[in-house]
Parts: sequence; C-alpha cells; structure tokens
Amino acid sequence: MMNDGLKKMLEYNRIFVEHEMYKKYETTKYPDRKIAILACMDTRMTELLPAALGLKNGDVKLIKNAGGQIMHPYGSAMFSLIVAVYELDVDTIIVIGHDDCGGQLLDGKKVIQKMIQHGISVENIKYIDETHKNVEQWLTGFHSVEKSVHSTLEIIKNHPLIHKEVEVYGFIMSPKTGELRSIK
Repeated sequence: MMNDGLKKMLEYNRIFVEHEMYKKYETTKYPDRKIAILACMDTRMTELLPAALGLKNGDVKLIKNAGGQIMHPYGSAMFSLIVAVYELDVDTIIVIGHDDCGGQLLDGKKVIQKMIQHGISVENIKYIDETHKNVEQWLTGFHSVEKSVHSTLEIIKNHPLIHKEVEVYGFIMSPKTGELRSIK
C-alpha cells in the first residue's frame, strides 16, 4: 500500500505537469554561478539554505547527504563534485554543515539494533563487517560539526583528481536563522 505522503506528492506532480507549472524552473544543467554546494540533507535546510544564500533554480549544483560530508575520497559525494568540476564547469566548491546536526548524535550500536528490529539479520551485518567496513563505526556520527566540515574540506583540497584552481570553502549554517560562519 502506498504511503499517503507519496500519494499526495504524485497527485501534486500530475497537476504540476498538467498546468505547466515547471516553466518557471527551466534552466540548463550548467550552474550559472559555477558553484557546487555539499550540504546536509536536514529537512530544516531544504528551503532555508537556498533562501539564505539568495539562490534560484539553476544557480548552483546542490549535493546533499547525511552530515554534508565526504566519508570516502572515492565515494558518491566526491564523484558528484568531480563530475561538477569537469563536466559542468564548476570552479568553486562550498561545504556547508549546520548547527544541531543529527549526524552528531548517531550511535552505530543503536542504529544496528534498529536494523535488527526491522528484520535485518545479524549475519548480514557481520558479512558487511567482514567484507566491506565496520558497520558500527560507519554508522557512528561525528562529535563536532566544525571538525566534520574541516575534514571534508581537507579531502577535497587534497584530492588527487581536483585541480588546484578550484576554490574550496567551508561554512556552518544556523538551521534557525540561515546565518553562515566561515570555517578555515
């Protein structure tokens, strides 16, 4: 049975397309400002981040994940940034973390317990531990947003596939006011 939230989104989508409401969002795949932003997926930031930065559709490439971080230098977040630089003419990368991030509270043991409660077998978890990575460690959050943003900045700045002309900046945003603080 389909989730009520999804039903509402699909009905809205039908109306959106039928009434050509998409026309005001038309743009190209190339970001007008030549900027890619890596930010957290926190729901408080969905509209606040673009509004606080004065962004409209087509201005930037916005990449979102849990914590707005790069966990692996050859993972999907870094892949997206590399594509943005070499295929979409991005010359500036901005990493934006935020205060009160849920990534700070993640407890790998508790996440694993919730997985087991939802029917994920202990064998599957052990298999991942043995063949890929320590699941508990992987699902444990960070203690400091500042350190997380700084670590992500270092990965980008020192990445062997990002050329040195790409400008890289880090900020922390207030999820209440949208105010940015610079990370050096």
